[in-house]
Amino acid sequence: MKRILITAIAVIMLQGCSSEPEELAKGELYFLGTNGQVIRTIEVEFAEDEAARSRGLMHRRQLTLSEGMLFIFPAPDSLSFWMANTPLPLDIMFVGADSGIVNIAKRTTPLSREHIRSTDLAQYVVEVRGGFSDRFGIDTSTRIRWRKTSGSE
Repeated sequence: MKRILITAIAVIMLQGCSSEPEELAKGELYFLGTNGQVIRTIEVEFAEDEAARSRGLMHRRQLTLSEGMLFIFPAPDSLSFWMANTPLPLDIMFVGADSGIVNIAKRTTPLSREHIRSTDLAQYVVEVRGGFSDRFGIDTSTRIRWRKTSGSE
C-alpha cells in the first residue's frame, strides 16, 4: 500500500511538470555603435527568471547569426556562466546596468564546465553564435537596446 501511495504521488508530481520548457518572451536586440547607430539587429529570447536563466541555450544544436538569448538579472552582480550541456560555441557578452558591454567571452568551448565570468558588475548577458562579435565588430564600446515583440511584459 505504501509503495502504491508513493508511486501515485510521484505520478501526480510528474504530471504537473511539463517536459517542454516554458515559452519565453521574444523580441529584438540592437547592438549600437558609439554614434548610436545600429550595427546589427538579432531576434532574442528573454531569460528573465531563474529557471530560464539556468536553462539558457543548453541542448540547442542550431543558432543562426540572427538569433540569441538575453539574460536579465534583477540587479548588477559579478556573473558566472558555463557551457555544460551547450553543444555550440557561443560569444557570451556581459552587459552593465547602463547597457554597455563590460566584456565578451569569445568562441566559448562547447560542453565545458569552466566558469566564464564578468570582469565587472553586469546585469544582462547576451549569448550569440561563436564568432558573432568579431564578424560584426561588437566590442566593449558597443551598447545594447531591446524590445519585446511577444510574450510576457
